[in-house]
Amino acid sequence: MSSGLLHRFLFEGLPVRGALVRLTGGWREVLARRAAVGAYPQPVRALLGEMLAAGVLMHSNIKFEGALVLQVHGDGPLKLAVAEITSELGFRATAQLAGSIGDTAGLPELVNVHGRGRCAITLDARDRPTGTMPYQGIVPLHGDQGEPLHSIAEVLEHYMLQSEQLDTRLILAADDELAAGLLLQRMPVTGAGNLGERDEDRIGIDEDFNRIALLGGSLTREELLTLDVDTLLRRLFWQENVRVFEPRPARFRCACSRERVRTMLVGLGREEIEDILAERGDVEVGCDFCGLHYRFDAVDVGEMFAPAQDQQPGPGTLQ
Repeated sequence: MSSGLLHRFLFEGLPVRGALVRLTGGWREVLARRAAVGAYPQPVRALLGEMLAAGVLMHSNIKFEGALVLQVHGDGPLKLAVAEITSELGFRATAQLAGSIGDTAGLPELVNVHGRGRCAITLDARDRPTGTMPYQGIVPLHGDQGEPLHSIAEVLEHYMLQSEQLDTRLILAADDELAAGLLLQRMPVTGAGNLGERDEDRIGIDEDFNRIALLGGSLTREELLTLDVDTLLRRLFWQENVRVFEPRPARFRCACSRERVRTMLVGLGREEIEDILAERGDVEVGCDFCGLHYRFDAVDVGEMFAPAQDQQPGPGTLQ
């Protein structure tokens, strides 16, 4: 069953596109897996939910096979927040904390936006050649004049305008039951060079987007979290001709696997892994995203570093 739905739509006759996402069961699974080892503070849960909703919305508008990763780094009590979304709209999220967080902390307090706070948007292509780096864009957590940006929505709007030259309006909200978001974006215009020669056309396009963005900006957090998609679109854009496409499912999905963990351990080197084995009796690695624990015993470790032709399946366990 789907644990979330993405709804894309167009405004007929206008160069504006939109998308609505509601992450339900999959978002609750993200929180439940974390709660097993200690729940995140409420502001961190809200930020991760908004990042997941934003990531699904952003991935829906690019033709790209691979993972889109949003990362917020800081030197406040929140050191790192990560949301990863695949082409199939599988999603997962995690965070690393380094201090106490109050119930009302906003983005500036979480990451210290005047310190080393930043947001990274990474596109990791599935067919990326070995040895090459994924594309990554970095955006500060403050505006052009140094003013702090108070939400991840503001940060991503700023990024889309500065890096992609796309006017974007993004409204995000999350609680412990639902992570949701609305994206409105001015579409790239084919033949923009010719269009750019006509100021009246440019002004008309600006006015169309600004009107739609103003309507979208009237959406409240409560409405985004409680209204169904049809009601929400009808309430916001009742004077517009909106064409809604077939929804796409989105669900929690973790990319960890025993083989990927094994490859990581091999990369650490035999000496380090055998030191851990001698100290603890086995090597155990937990996934920060889904909570699974992968355990490797002495036989498994021996096979990791044996010549390929000598390897046999080992009895390692997965908890």
